[in-house]
Amino acid sequence: MATYFFYFRDRAGASRRDHVEAHRAFMDGYADRIVARGPTLADDGETPTGSMHAVELPDEKAAPAFAFEEPFYKAGVYEDVMVRRWTNALDRTMWDFAGDPETNHRFLFIGHGADDADVTDRRNALLKAHRDFLAPPEKMAQQILRGPLWDMSGEIWTGSLFLLEAPDRAAAEAFFDGEPFTMNGLYARTELHDWRFGGRN
Repeated sequence: MATYFFYFRDRAGASRRDHVEAHRAFMDGYADRIVARGPTLADDGETPTGSMHAVELPDEKAAPAFAFEEPFYKAGVYEDVMVRRWTNALDRTMWDFAGDPETNHRFLFIGHGADDADVTDRRNALLKAHRDFLAPPEKMAQQILRGPLWDMSGEIWTGSLFLLEAPDRAAAEAFFDGEPFTMNGLYARTELHDWRFGGRN
């Protein structure tokens, strides 16, 4: 069993409305294997721009079925899908994080690893500094989940995933100030999305 990260990016103008129940029924089939899920949101805090899922699957052959049989994908709601192996560094699910959603916002951060041959070695050399940076209690209190992204072999580092709670976007951006991977150019680019917990109420 391995954990896979999926980010489904919505197609501009596509509507989810007619496919919500089919989507939920599909996800019910994976209920005991989902580590995290939820939509990313536009600036209005309501309009979906995509969806993320972290799911435990038996092997990489099961990943395409999750990605491409998903009802929103089949209905053309999504423009593209990112699929990566993922290591759950905090060894928990998003439901293990209480946080304070009444006063804070939640964010999905994706750091896309630089496309060079030694990026995994460079990442490994900075790993202790990266972990030390994230270890202070005030930073740990913000981390819903985090961990490295890998290629499908699980051997080549391709970036980082964070689910983060912060008072606002500026605070979420500031969280990564001075972070060793960022400071040392390990990311070709980064994405920071407004995000909320998904699943049935």
